[in-house]
Amino acid sequence: MKHLNKLFVAVMMVMGISSQAQDSNNPWAIEFGVNAVDTKTSAGGGNNWLDRHFSQPFDVKNNWNILPSVSYLSVSRYIGSGFSFGLQGSVNKIDKLVTFNPTAPGHDSRGYVVTNPGDLMYYGIDGKVRYSFMELINSKVVDPSLHLGGGYTFLGDSSFGTVNAGAGLTFWFTENVGLALGTSYKKAFDNDNPLVRSHFQHTAGIVFKFGGKDTDGDGIYDKDDACPEVAGLKQFNGCPDTDGDGIVDSEDACPEVAGLAAFNGCPDTDGDGVADKDDACPDVAGLPSLKGCPDADNDGVADKNDKCPNVAGPKENAGCPWPDTDGDGVADKDDACPNVAGPASNKGCPEVTPEVMDQLKSQARFIYFNSGKSTFKDADVPKRLDAMAGVLKNYANSEFLIEGHTDSDGSNAFNQKLSEARAAAVSNALIERGVSASKIKSVGYGETMPVATNKTAAGKALNRRTEVKLIK
Repeated sequence: MKHLNKLFVAVMMVMGISSQAQDSNNPWAIEFGVNAVDTKTSAGGGNNWLDRHFSQPFDVKNNWNILPSVSYLSVSRYIGSGFSFGLQGSVNKIDKLVTFNPTAPGHDSRGYVVTNPGDLMYYGIDGKVRYSFMELINSKVVDPSLHLGGGYTFLGDSSFGTVNAGAGLTFWFTENVGLALGTSYKKAFDNDNPLVRSHFQHTAGIVFKFGGKDTDGDGIYDKDDACPEVAGLKQFNGCPDTDGDGIVDSEDACPEVAGLAAFNGCPDTDGDGVADKDDACPDVAGLPSLKGCPDADNDGVADKNDKCPNVAGPKENAGCPWPDTDGDGVADKDDACPNVAGPASNKGCPEVTPEVMDQLKSQARFIYFNSGKSTFKDADVPKRLDAMAGVLKNYANSEFLIEGHTDSDGSNAFNQKLSEARAAAVSNALIERGVSASKIKSVGYGETMPVATNKTAAGKALNRRTEVKLIK
């Protein structure tokens, strides 16, 4: 038992090496189970080396020594590229010691005798380098391997070194737990002692891999986990996809709401090509230029801000068309004559035609003044002024000139002042009737521009007049 204690101390020392840096997932493995020792291979006899070693490899009943308990323990560490290094300790009791003695009583047909040497204990400490073919054959369940190594065997009071070679086959139930089967041929070198024997040792046990660190518990080891502190998915190297839209959270602009790759993981509920997070109208399809809002009348004003959503209008007027009272196609705001139709070329005002001027002139001719004065003489004058004002107001962007004229009675100076006063009287009367003062001017010409002779009363009457001219 003193050797068994040495074995477990060695095993614990190997397990304590785990402070090294890991270079693969679950680099450590511990294996334990039952071992069987077959001593026939060193009994001698047989026709040749192969016959001596492999003529009865599975004669469990006659050749195998099995201790019916856990009888071996191994610890190994992965060192890269399919290789691992391990240390195994085993214990057994030899009650079937095979020798070759064709003359001894009880020998079999080939000359082998099986004896029970009594309380002959077996202890072994072995180190080995193992190569796994698992990655080579691209398997996750079947794990065939070969191994080489050496060890030291204690058999009764004898002890000896061995060179070991063997093979193994492991079936992994899970990533970390498997059934391990193995066999090793242990070649001994001290043949002077009858108990120093080369032998086969077979093992069957359970193996556990461990040592891989998975901080977030997502089943992906930290060394392969791009997000080691947050549980994630294997297809994203351990990073999460909270909303399940197939876009990893770190690249998802909307990680908690399922969306589309085209929008960096954000949804587009109304399918208008504008992500909801940027869409001012996420539930109704609209235009990217209007932040995803619709524009029914295509006037560039989103319906939600358009006071006239079905009629096109400028943004400055909240999407409604500018009023055009006179219907001339010139908006009131740009129409110098908003209440009377006119062409845009004349700012919405009607153009002054010769017919209009004739109408103004005919009214002006019948505006009579008291003799030598600038006061109106005829009771019909106000009606004529009303008619003139009504016409002039229709041409608000035109300017007119009111001319005053006299006959030749009196001095030139007096007639000049009188003509100016009479022209001013007409102008003022028109301004009082709503004609813009900026659009009407007055001038007096005295007796300088007669239209008839001043030698007759009738001619003088025609010369005492007011006239209307278009300035522009």
